Amino acid sequence: MNKLQGLKGSIVALVTPFREDGSVNFEQLRQWVEWHIENKTDAILTLGTTGESSTMSHEEDDDVLRCVVETVAGRVPVIAGTGSNSTQTMLEKSQRAEALGADGLLLISPYYNKANAEGMYRHFATVVDQVNIPAILYNVPGRTGCSISVDVVERLSVHPNVAGIKEASGDMSYAMKIAHCISDNFALWCGNDDITIPLLSIGGSGVISVWANIMPRQCHDMVMNYFNGNREAAVETAVKYLSLMNGLFMEVNPIPVKTAMNMMGMNAGTFRLPLYEMTSAHQETLRGMLREAGLLA
Repeated sequence: MNKLQGLKGSIVALVTPFREDGSVNFEQLRQWVEWHIENKTDAILTLGTTGESSTMSHEEDDDVLRCVVETVAGRVPVIAGTGSNSTQTMLEKSQRAEALGADGLLLISPYYNKANAEGMYRHFATVVDQVNIPAILYNVPGRTGCSISVDVVERLSVHPNVAGIKEASGDMSYAMKIAHCISDNFALWCGNDDITIPLLSIGGSGVISVWANIMPRQCHDMVMNYFNGNREAAVETAVKYLSLMNGLFMEVNPIPVKTAMNMMGMNAGTFRLPLYEMTSAHQETLRGMLREAGLLA
């Protein structure tokens, strides 16, 4: 059963909580999963960029995914970030994620290795040909240094195991160029909180959200208001919290959102190098944004 087909709404790009000694805080992770389900988050993405998976071992990845899958217990879809700049590593991680019970995969384009068009296509095709759960492509050239070309998106959009694309370039022109690929089997997901409404307007299914880590109900409601015809309310929410959405990227993700969560008492814990604490000036700016949003007294 393809649990991603027809999915709409807010998918949280979940932070991974660490203890002071740097180990994963599984108790906190379980609490967050329950909180997101209570607050109507529509699916949970673990081990993505926001989850600091690039600093974690494969064994830690497996343990985190196992924890999330067991806690969710089938109530919402669980998507595992299994990307790598090595296609073979991405395949191995994807097969393990499937075995551990993930409902879907998030597959990033190869960073550092800047593949040509055919290499890019085969990077994804190699994996989706050998798994039995749906995958979402992940286009984020600001992170990877390269974009998935429109031609490659077109080729992959008809693959039975490719369920959509997370478009995180922030480039509406690019999004418009791939919008014709949207079908019942291929969804467009916004990867930038600040342009969720524009992406929905061209056929998007929702947002894979950093902001949802701190305001899950508002993120879900914004998207669902749009789909339910209450677009004025959806736009009002987007505009109201736009500064905060952008503030969560004043330094490289996930440093600001994890800092915000700690300020809010959510016990997100430490960072793993090379990620490090925000500057004091940025912390004060972020604190002001959280107060303005009603998240801090």
